[in-house]
Amino acid sequence: MSDLFHVGISGARGRMGRAVSQALDARDDVVVAVRFDWGETPDLSLCDVVIDFSTAEASVALARIAAERGGPALVIGSTGFSPEQDKEIARAAERIAIVRSGNFSLGVNILIGLVEHAAQRLDARDWDIEIAEAHHRKKVDAPSGTALMLGEAAAAGRGRDLADLRSPPYDGVGEPRETGRIGFSSIRAGGIVGEHTVLFASEDEVVTLSHSAIDRSLFAKGAVAAAAWARSRGPGLYDMQDVLGFRQA
Repeated sequence: MSDLFHVGISGARGRMGRAVSQALDARDDVVVAVRFDWGETPDLSLCDVVIDFSTAEASVALARIAAERGGPALVIGSTGFSPEQDKEIARAAERIAIVRSGNFSLGVNILIGLVEHAAQRLDARDWDIEIAEAHHRKKVDAPSGTALMLGEAAAAGRGRDLADLRSPPYDGVGEPRETGRIGFSSIRAGGIVGEHTVLFASEDEVVTLSHSAIDRSLFAKGAVAAAAWARSRGPGLYDMQDVLGFRQA
């Protein structure tokens, strides 16, 4: 395989699309073959990989088309998928390589591992888990995809699925907090790039694990690394744990 590879950018006019474009332009082993947005019809035959930061609906449509034609591979950073849309992405991954992540940051993916280990070791009967996240005012889904990834890691550490442990939003007067549940809170304001905090709290002490994104380019760089990795992979649904070698084959 040639060292030079061809990448398409889906959601090219968005914040992340522009950041991905800048990250790709800084590399000498990449050709940006197409840039497009939802509703446009690109020539996918020009691409080895498409990096997609668009919407859940657009990502599902792109995955369906790529799967039908047997490529290109996809790197999907969109969030806000419904259960049925998750299934469609999984079906497409039976025919092409798809790297999907709610966050392409190396730091966040290390945080995910730390959260799972902490949840394993801190007894659910004594330790509550709360996940807080903050993003820019234009983000439309909440909690963020990264917050949900952290929640899934915490639930996995306790040997459960997040759907079984997730608390409804706190609002008004209700029942006391239920033991073992995982709570979420969200802020949407200004131009915040991304803040995530996982709080483990007992009656006696608090442990806080957190990550701050300083510049959107960190996500773009991770997505480009995922694209370089994905182009040589067989069909399957992968994430950044696979790309970074944290998960054994």
